[in-house]
Amino acid sequence: MPSPFPGMDPYLEDEALWAVFQHQMALCLYQILLPGLVERYRARVCQRLYTTQQVLFTSIIDEEHSEDYIEIRQRGDGQLVTLIELVSPANKVTAQGRVAYLEKRREGRAHGASVVEIDLVLQGKPLLDYSRESLPDWDYVVSVTRNTQPDRHEIYTSTLQKRLPRFRLPLAPDERDTVFDLHSAFTRCYDQGGFAERIDYRKDPRIKLEEDDRVWLRELLAQHRT
Repeated sequence: MPSPFPGMDPYLEDEALWAVFQHQMALCLYQILLPGLVERYRARVCQRLYTTQQVLFTSIIDEEHSEDYIEIRQRGDGQLVTLIELVSPANKVTAQGRVAYLEKRREGRAHGASVVEIDLVLQGKPLLDYSRESLPDWDYVVSVTRNTQPDRHEIYTSTLQKRLPRFRLPLAPDERDTVFDLHSAFTRCYDQGGFAERIDYRKDPRIKLEEDDRVWLRELLAQHRT
């Protein structure tokens, strides 16, 4: 069963669902990328591990996090060419998650790689290292920073009510970009992960939405149930 939403599904930000979604999304990105990498590159899905702490009454609870990201490397010398990051809620709402994410981004740039950051999370503080001033409003964003122009950011955006964007994924500087359809990857992820059966759309999502988005969501789901 397809998602009732035209783009990203905000219900996936539930703590009980996100880790499964992020892992499945990384696998789908990898599956779509792999045929186009031919013999020059190799790609792999990697995991970032860290611990956050949550205060519950008088106790401190440690929570282990495993977050998937993708590395594309030159097959010959193993040089990191492109780092593809998937932002998680923990990266945007916890200090430890933010530090872990930013350190991996810094590491990728230090190795001379292009960095692609896919942020499908509404909650929390943005991880951007550029200003949104004079830019249009958005809910979701793909930011591309090329190793040849590290101070320039290509920005591909979407809102809750729209389809996820296509974006240009850079490889080596002498290689033509791959045009990547993020919405197609999400659709495959949603279907393969069986999220339609996991989510109770009769309830409100766990995250806060703007009033116009809440009205739109309720009308959309009401139509979907008829």
